[in-house]
Amino acid sequence: MASTSSTPLSISSSSSLIDAKASRQSAAASPQCVSLPTLPPPPVQPQNRPWKATAYCRKIARNVMTMATGEAPAEVASTELPEIVKTVQEAWDKVEDKYAVSSLVVAGGVALWGSTGLISAIDRLPLIPGVLELVGIGYSGWFAYKNLVFKPDR
Repeated sequence: MASTSSTPLSISSSSSLIDAKASRQSAAASPQCVSLPTLPPPPVQPQNRPWKATAYCRKIARNVMTMATGEAPAEVASTELPEIVKTVQEAWDKVEDKYAVSSLVVAGGVALWGSTGLISAIDRLPLIPGVLELVGIGYSGWFAYKNLVFKPDR
């Protein structure tokens, strides 16, 4: 019969096995991996900011008092609107049918949006942009020949 020899195996705790594996992996990985430095701890915020809170509260109190008295604050009163805004406001005040004008503006915006969609759809077709470019070049040449070349017609 064949004799079997068995050597006694000692089972150590699982933490020592894990530690042994970790030391082997860290030793094998250290030449290949670069370790990054740790970030410093966040700075501690000092608690000496009561003056900011006090200044903010004073500003709020000043604004509340201004609104209660009906006076305009100095920084709001000194600002002026641009000339174009004044012109638009005056023109808007002169309009009698504001509903119709607003409807026309909205319809114009929708038409502009729809036309850009239509143009982008035409631009995606394979032959149409080239043909339209040739038509544009031909019309520009015809217009220049007809109106700009001869002196009496300029």
